[in-house]
Amino acid sequence: MTLRVIAIDGPAASGKSSTASLVARRLGWAHLDSGALYRAMTLAVLDNIGERAAGSGSPWSAQQIVALAEGLPVRLVLVDDVFRPEVAGVDVAQAIRSERVTQRVSEVAAIAEVRHWVNVQQREAVQAHARGVVVDGRDIGTVVFPDAPLKVFLTASPEERARRRLAERQGSKDGDAELRREGEVLAARDRADSTRAVAPLRAAADAVVLDTTRLSLEQQVQAVVALARERLPD
Repeated sequence: MTLRVIAIDGPAASGKSSTASLVARRLGWAHLDSGALYRAMTLAVLDNIGERAAGSGSPWSAQQIVALAEGLPVRLVLVDDVFRPEVAGVDVAQAIRSERVTQRVSEVAAIAEVRHWVNVQQREAVQAHARGVVVDGRDIGTVVFPDAPLKVFLTASPEERARRRLAERQGSKDGDAELRREGEVLAARDRADSTRAVAPLRAAADAVVLDTTRLSLEQQVQAVVALARERLPD
């Protein structure tokens, strides 16, 4: 039986989640944003363990984080074909987008035990949804679902990614200085994700690399849907 998974990877602000969500809708599949689960775990850590480890030599305990995630619990709940993150039974889809979570999520996601726990949750979610799941993240095609029949790696220039990130924020002036600062933040995130010891960000050898710098969101979606219908016919 063919694994019905489309793996969409790429750096921050490359359009992964937006593209994956629309591709899933067009195909009638479910959408799973792996980043949302890492963010939910980060939120749980910040709210329940605290911020004491920020930039210090006293890292959070991996065992403590996983035990917290199991106990609260942190989980994915399928609602209208979208896997929604919950913490202790509360929908945290909005809360996980806060700046305090954004600043710390790479630190939590770099912990091997945390990645293993998240990977297990993702695989279980996909197994429970046989119709098909579009999963986006940074190691979906390389680690989580290396046998996925379609792997797509989205890229875009740093300038374009910074512009998109600022456009998501209400009230952003999108000036040159702000754009430059955002570009520096994204570059730092890229370095952290690409050089971490566990599951670094990279394109799978058999991934279709799609540069979206000059593509509209609709063009990105159309390109992935066309690939999906070619490789995963109904």
